[in-house]
Amino acid sequence: MRFTAEHRFGGPVDAVVALLTDPEFHRELQLPDLSLPEVVAADVDGDDAHLQLRYEFVGSLDPIASRLLGGRKLTWLQDLDLDRSTGKGRLRFAAEAEPKRLHGKADFTVAPVDGDAGASVRRLTGELKVGVFGVGSMAEGRIVPGLRRRLDIEATELDRRLTSAD
Repeated sequence: MRFTAEHRFGGPVDAVVALLTDPEFHRELQLPDLSLPEVVAADVDGDDAHLQLRYEFVGSLDPIASRLLGGRKLTWLQDLDLDRSTGKGRLRFAAEAEPKRLHGKADFTVAPVDGDAGASVRRLTGELKVGVFGVGSMAEGRIVPGLRRRLDIEATELDRRLTSAD
């Protein structure tokens, strides 16, 4: 299932990019139904930044999802790759146990808001896939709203930090 999101920030692109790739920002970011993440990798090579996080779903699961998991915990790896000079990036995520059954990706850009160098916008376009015959599209329809909600919460907290730093 395809999804999009757009978030505006009261800070310049470089400040937004710095927070998005800051492991401490994510370690402290409380998202509904998720554990605080484990930072698996945080690397910077020139303008290229990479951040890998491991999350565990701690909310209540749909009975069908529970049955599909067979009693296992739902954990996944999330990779964020970002070119800090252009503001272009990619977000990838996949279930650890069966990455072909639950995975997704999104391309995004962080760019200045026209006419306001002190503000920026993140535009994200992605796709979530649940590769389970018969229930995949139904599951995608249930998961995507929560994914968007978490992106909105992340953006709200990022903006709060940017504007409170002034």
